[in-house]
Amino acid sequence: MSECVLQLDNVTKSFGPVEVIKGVDLTVRRGQVQALLGENGAGKSTLIKMIAGVHEPDSGRIMVDGQEVKIPDTKTSEALGIATIHQELNLVPTMSVAENIMLSRTPRRYGMVNRKHLKAQAQAALHLIGLDVDLDMPVSELGVAKQQLVEIAKALSMNARILILDEPTAALTGKEVDALFTVLEELKAKGVAMVFISHHLEELARIAETISVLRDGSFIAEVPADTDEDELVRLMVGREIENQYPREVPPEHGEALLEVSELTSDGAFHDVTFTVHAGEVVGLAGLVGAGRTEIIRAIAGADPYDSGTIRVDGTQLRGGDIRAAIRAGVGHIPEDRKSQALVLDASVGDNLGFATLYPTAKAGLADRSGQRRRAGEVAEKLRIRMADLSQPIRNLSGGNQQKAVFGRWVLAGSKVLLLDEPTRGVDVGAKVEIYNIINEVTAAGGAVLMASSDLPEVLGMSDRILVMSGGQLAGQLPKDSTQDEVMAFAVSNVTSATSASAAAPAGTNPKDEA
Repeated sequence: MSECVLQLDNVTKSFGPVEVIKGVDLTVRRGQVQALLGENGAGKSTLIKMIAGVHEPDSGRIMVDGQEVKIPDTKTSEALGIATIHQELNLVPTMSVAENIMLSRTPRRYGMVNRKHLKAQAQAALHLIGLDVDLDMPVSELGVAKQQLVEIAKALSMNARILILDEPTAALTGKEVDALFTVLEELKAKGVAMVFISHHLEELARIAETISVLRDGSFIAEVPADTDEDELVRLMVGREIENQYPREVPPEHGEALLEVSELTSDGAFHDVTFTVHAGEVVGLAGLVGAGRTEIIRAIAGADPYDSGTIRVDGTQLRGGDIRAAIRAGVGHIPEDRKSQALVLDASVGDNLGFATLYPTAKAGLADRSGQRRRAGEVAEKLRIRMADLSQPIRNLSGGNQQKAVFGRWVLAGSKVLLLDEPTRGVDVGAKVEIYNIINEVTAAGGAVLMASSDLPEVLGMSDRILVMSGGQLAGQLPKDSTQDEVMAFAVSNVTSATSASAAAPAGTNPKDEA
């Protein structure tokens, strides 16, 4: 058996009265990947933050190379050869790709930044993961997937011997995941030890040797990575989940609630037309960069568009007007909940009530008691795990944060729900709870448009599927279609887009994100 390089022995951690880590053991071995599996809120992120020096354990020991160590801060963790890729991206948006990769390790000469060496070292890190982007580009101009890859390159550039990866594939395409796993296999061959967190069970069998399962802050079991997925789910949630995609289709679909006609936004999507009926879930599939997110944001009023019309329940919406969309009954759950949907320092109750604060006001004053009562009812209904409504929402797990975003629009009574990657970074148990929320929306006569990169999710939860390719609707498929049929439409415009890129102005590659 490979030597142990990192060990957690009976560690505990509490935040106020809430004990989130309860006597957990973890062993990480040289040249192996130790997966960490558990529901949102099981304690996975807290555990790795103790390794990273963000939190110190209240009791128990952390051992590196057999010696007990104290890790009071991130600098100490890095000095021990530990690099951590957190679920929340740790990048400076206004700084360049190269500057972010070499952040806090900027090479200098004669007291000045040595930009030549800076770019050379950053380029070497990007080469490790096969990412080709402009080193001088502000990282804010990259999509979420490429920002995640920059974060990974940053960690790899530290030549760490212990690598901690918290949901590194959540925003990546299948091709990007394959590239990342190739890098991780190479690192394993060099003796790098890794802790890997993912809610995609099929990934764990590909990359890990063993899996440690947590439930409610407690260690449940360590099992081989090829353990049956049903058994992993049972260990993780403490119960059987017979149907991971519990779509309940109403007997009949009703009238058209969302009508999109010839919608065009130059450079993003062109001449898009479709309808979503009451009681219906319509999936929106396609490669990254195909225009799914842009269409969702245009309908929600978050982005303007150049031409076309959007009607909700027969009423035409004014473009680029979020307030008008909300008044019309549109709810929007964006792809990045932390930066686009939540006020992280505000309470759970406030975040639940933001969409109803103005409509429920009395004589121009917020109905604080009513807001709290309604928020409490929705939080209980959606089983949001929290200390209480006054808890800052940033302290909730990713799955519970996502349920809170859903809860905002349930509270607002939205009749058209726009979902963009609705279960990204969410565990199997919480996914099923979110799918049941979708079922409740459609059973009540609402309509759902769901964009997702997770094809099994699209196929399992959609009543029909629209497939985007190169900014256009490439086709429509019934719910019993296969992944291959979806992908055939998704890549249908890639060849033409590649040809078009040769004639495009510099810096406007039509398939840049594909």
